[in-house]
Amino acid sequence: MFDLSVFSNPQTWVSLLTLTFMEIVLGIDNIIFISIIVNRLPPEQQQRGRTIGLMLALLFRIGLLLSISWIVGLKDPLFHVNLPWTESDFGVTGRDIILFLGGLFLIGKSTTEIHTKLQGEEEHEGGSPVYSTMSRIIVQIIIIDIVFSFDSILTAVGLVDNVMIMILAVILSMGVMLAFSGLVANFVNRNPTIKMLALSFLIMIGVMLVMESFHKEIEKGYIYFAMFFSLVVELLNMRLRKQTEPVHLRDSHYD
Repeated sequence: MFDLSVFSNPQTWVSLLTLTFMEIVLGIDNIIFISIIVNRLPPEQQQRGRTIGLMLALLFRIGLLLSISWIVGLKDPLFHVNLPWTESDFGVTGRDIILFLGGLFLIGKSTTEIHTKLQGEEEHEGGSPVYSTMSRIIVQIIIIDIVFSFDSILTAVGLVDNVMIMILAVILSMGVMLAFSGLVANFVNRNPTIKMLALSFLIMIGVMLVMESFHKEIEKGYIYFAMFFSLVVELLNMRLRKQTEPVHLRDSHYD
């Protein structure tokens, strides 16, 4: 399983780079969630919280990669239910249960965060903000890490059949995300509209996970394109808001 001779094949390096890039793309959701949730910690603990969250995500992914046979077994039905919109009995797998519960958690947590931002942060009587504890934040990070790890590992299994390459790609992608997690967190926290947009993205991803648990596959390319397009529009709005004077377009004159 750990044959180093595979690295003499150029295709191995192509697969490693491709999978690393895919893991980074899939991990952006994880970074956003961790960045938003650790914001409930005191400022001096937030970097530590992000580091712990990403390290836990790394451990979950490597552990799942070393349990490929167990993950494959999660695709086997545990029991069957009769749903009105299906012609035959619906086979409920372990993966379906994890995606369904994870999607509901993501929808509920993101909705709660949006409500908190609109209502205003809770404060003590003296006016100081109410912070959460590290243990509560870590528990929430673990829950969402499990869900995102399954999505990540299933993608890896679909692209590469060498476990060593999968593990290296996960480690490299986590290293990149760990290096830039602080920048992402600071950018999101400095811009309330970006934070609101990120929470909306997380709700959309939660809905996608719930639909996947019912075997309704959604092309992820459409989801990521919608997220990218919305982000570009919001960045343009941010730049426009910083303008001291309105933008004047040149009139077109026709002879």
